[in-house]
Amino acid sequence: MASFDSEEVLMEAETGMESARDSFGKALSRVRAGTANPSQLDGVRVDAYGTQMRLREVATVSKADARLLIVKPFDANTLSAVEKAIMNAGLGLNPSSDGVVLRVPIPHLTEERRKDLVKEVRRAGEDAKVAIRQARRNANDAFKKAEKDKEISEDELKSALDSIQTLTDAFTKQVDDSLGKKESEIMDD
Repeated sequence: MASFDSEEVLMEAETGMESARDSFGKALSRVRAGTANPSQLDGVRVDAYGTQMRLREVATVSKADARLLIVKPFDANTLSAVEKAIMNAGLGLNPSSDGVVLRVPIPHLTEERRKDLVKEVRRAGEDAKVAIRQARRNANDAFKKAEKDKEISEDELKSALDSIQTLTDAFTKQVDDSLGKKESEIMDD
C-alpha cells in the first residue's frame, strides 16, 4: 500500500496546470493591444553572426512612451538585420532607423484587427484550458488505477478526485480572468 504517493500525483497535476497557465500568460504578453510593450518583440528572431538569434540576444528593447519602442543593437553592424527581422516578424510593425537605434511605432488597431486578436487570445486560452484538463485527466487516471489496484480506498479516491477538480477549477478561472482582461484591453484601446 505504501507504493502509491497521492501527494506526488497531486503535485504533478498542479505543476502541469501551472505550466499551462504560465505559458498562456506569456502568449498574452506577446499580443499587442495598441500600446507599446517590449515583450511584443520576444518572438522576433534575428539572422545575425550566421545564425538565428532571439532579438534580446542582439539588442535591448525599451518602451519610450505608450506607442513607441526603442531597439538598440549591441553591435551597430546588426542594425539592418534587426530592422529586417522586426519587419518580417508578421507583427505589422515598421521600424525606422537613425543609424544607431530603431524606433518602432505601435500603430492604432483597426476594429477588424482587434477582433482577430480577440480570436487569437481566445484560441490560446482554450489551448491552456485543454492542457489544464489533460493534467486533470492524467491525475484522475492515476488515482483510479491506484484504487483499482487496491492501493487506495474508495473514500481516498473520491477525496483525491475532488481535490483535483478544485485545482482544475482554480486554474481555469485564472485563465478565464486573464483572458477577460486581455480582451477588454484589446477592445478598449
